Amino acid sequence: MKKKYLRLVVIVSLSAFLLGFTTASKRPIDPEKDKLLLELLTFVIEKGHYNPAVIDDNFSKGVYKDYIAALDPSKRFFLQSDINEFSKFELELDNQLNEKDLTFFNLTYDRLILRVNESKKLFKDILSKRFDYTMDESFNIDFDKTPYAKNSRELRDKWRKQIKLSTLSSYTDKKKMEEDKKLKDPAYVMKTDAVLETETRESSLNSLNESFGFMSELKRDDWFTLYINSLMSQFDPHTSYFAPDEKERFDVGISGKLQGIGALLLKKNDYIEISELISGGPAWRGKQLAKGDLVMKVAQGNGVPVDVVGMRLKDVVKKVKGPKGSEVRLTVKKTDGTIQVISIIRDIVEIEETYAKSSVVEKNGNRYGVIYLPKFYIDFENKDGRDAGKDIALEVDRLKKAGVNGIVLDVRDDGGGSLSTVVDIAGLFIQNGPIVQVKSAKKEKEILYDTDKKIAWDGPLVIMVNEFSASASEILAAAIQDYKRGIIIGSKQTYGKGTVQKVIDLNPFVSNSSFGDLGALKTTIQKFYRINGGSTQLEGVRSDIVMPDRYTYLKMGERDKEHAMSWDKIDPASYTVWGNTSKFNQAIINSKARIANNVQFQLIEENAKWIDARSTENTYSLNIDKFKVAQDQIEETAKKFKSIGDYQNNLKFKSLPYELEEFVKDPILKEKRDRWHESLSKDIYVEEALNVLDDLQIKSIVKNSIPGDKKGKLVKT
Repeated sequence: MKKKYLRLVVIVSLSAFLLGFTTASKRPIDPEKDKLLLELLTFVIEKGHYNPAVIDDNFSKGVYKDYIAALDPSKRFFLQSDINEFSKFELELDNQLNEKDLTFFNLTYDRLILRVNESKKLFKDILSKRFDYTMDESFNIDFDKTPYAKNSRELRDKWRKQIKLSTLSSYTDKKKMEEDKKLKDPAYVMKTDAVLETETRESSLNSLNESFGFMSELKRDDWFTLYINSLMSQFDPHTSYFAPDEKERFDVGISGKLQGIGALLLKKNDYIEISELISGGPAWRGKQLAKGDLVMKVAQGNGVPVDVVGMRLKDVVKKVKGPKGSEVRLTVKKTDGTIQVISIIRDIVEIEETYAKSSVVEKNGNRYGVIYLPKFYIDFENKDGRDAGKDIALEVDRLKKAGVNGIVLDVRDDGGGSLSTVVDIAGLFIQNGPIVQVKSAKKEKEILYDTDKKIAWDGPLVIMVNEFSASASEILAAAIQDYKRGIIIGSKQTYGKGTVQKVIDLNPFVSNSSFGDLGALKTTIQKFYRINGGSTQLEGVRSDIVMPDRYTYLKMGERDKEHAMSWDKIDPASYTVWGNTSKFNQAIINSKARIANNVQFQLIEENAKWIDARSTENTYSLNIDKFKVAQDQIEETAKKFKSIGDYQNNLKFKSLPYELEEFVKDPILKEKRDRWHESLSKDIYVEEALNVLDDLQIKSIVKNSIPGDKKGKLVKT
């Protein structure tokens, strides 16, 4: 399809201004990388952001609040005396930013490292002694409202109670498991209370050692990135700095592919373990590397092997990944204890979970297609690479050939992605017209159109959303809703992110730099609007049919974020609604009636209210008897909701023929699809979406045969 695409670029004036940051300029450059970063970031964001915040005392207060909370969210490191010292800078951070002054960051960083090292001794000492679970004391986990410890004695007591709560919970679970084993087997010899208590302390010690091990791997740059992002978040929740590693992960996430061996690495103590092989990747194809292998050394081709035991996980990943066609040699310890050197030629690895997939299902004499889109992915570096628009078009075509009578497009939990792919996907379902309106800070609005009159699918359509459907998902749902092309079903409203971000590589702005990779800035440069003129910002897209879910009452949307941009509206675009909507109103009425009378949905609604009520209960007794009573009450109530997870819709979801052929070569793909189909067979939301498709059908249907399909297909007449 031919489209008028929006060019997501920073305003042209930036180019001239940023020439001042090249080392060839007469402008003096601070030799310290941190100060250079601050100067680059603040300049780029002030010139490129849609609505940059004023850097004043209010800005400073916001940075201070967010940064301190990010450094010590559980208030288990800093003392009140530390906070008193830090608070002197609460109204000075705007000035420090303008002057590229790192005094506050240096102070907090040095103090944090000191307190973390002190805390290591604390938890080890606490866990060396038995806990007295008969004491009548409690612990509040609402850290936002609890004060900082006044002194070292109070801090130790806070650590003791926090660890005690963890071990008490583990102890009671272990005790119950022992009692259950005894009930099933009277001959079973139960572990003593003393043994169970010791085991829980040992488990907690291992967990804390691992947690502090990860923390000890963080370098000063990592903490400085945290400080920078406390600054960036004051502009809006989606503006942030990407350190080089984060930028790489973002690129992988948006494209769904990387260059490497296709293995997921996990750090266990000092060792790097192969936790999974990515289906289709070079390691998977080679059949030598296996899940559970421990990586001991890494060599580049014929180079000298480097010992990676004890090395940071992110540093090992850097050594293992590399450009397509290059060789890496891993010295691994196999699960049987043998040592083996494995040579792997790196290649392009596609992360299958990123991509769209579809399934077919028979219901009430009709065949329907379900397409799941995890994100709106695109390969910016290769126009011929995979993207969500092309893949959804392919899945729609496959479903048409399979003779489906309706399509459910599932964008639940889809946080968005490429704006251009939304235009492609929406254009599959309409003849032609505007899809979304976009407005920049200093420009008139721009409208993105589908200009191709071809319609890939003109049959019944349902879009599934939830509270975590955001950004591009909301553009798609809004366009389909405004055109009255399909029915939106899901949560009361979607996430509410109505802004567009641009990732700006900082490196081209500084030539001949000795600081290495400077990373990138993701900043909000535009707002998008529905074709009816309304914004999805904060309000999201309201479903035509609302289905209760367990997160209904929790505050997790854009409207609950600090510094979120406001809602507004602009003039509507000119568009023509879909003509074939005669069954919409009755289908919506039918669905609402089914949901209201459905016992399972009633139970989900009750569960959502219970979860909301539980979210305000933050104080736990550390007395074992009182703790057990409270936990028993929780477990008793939870039993009522257990059937939610046991639900079966009795529908059989199947893969399309092309995928069945791939299963012969790729059993891992078959296993993944089997798990997806199993989850669909337990999904009451998908079931109701299919019910809506049923209500949208023309009732007069006849059966025709499909080549290679014994069941035949259904053709509307």
